Amino acid sequence: MDIVFIKELCIETIIGIYDWERKIKQVVCIDLELGTEISKASDSDNIQDTIDYKAVAKTVQSFIQKSEFLLIEALAEETIKLIFAEFNISYVKGRFSKPGAVTGSKEVGVIIERTNNGT
Repeated sequence: MDIVFIKELCIETIIGIYDWERKIKQVVCIDLELGTEISKASDSDNIQDTIDYKAVAKTVQSFIQKSEFLLIEALAEETIKLIFAEFNISYVKGRFSKPGAVTGSKEVGVIIERTNNGT
């Protein structure tokens, strides 16, 4: 399996459990690893034969900008479900973080890995 990746995609959204967090937009940063087979694309040199990472990024950005999840766990899971629904991939590893959410730390968040048994 080959990996197409997107690193440090940062998006402003409503996220958090506290009242003040529900009133402002905060930054969520994402790293994605998308499992696919790239040999066809390497032979054809055609974007149609691979994962269009720009299309993935735009889809994820649009979804997260409009979302208002309480937990980063829920945001992460639903984002991964969306990626599987919209793109022909077999595996996703996502790192979802909230920079500066905890005093003294650079960022906090979750890392999830999922496989799509349907592809």
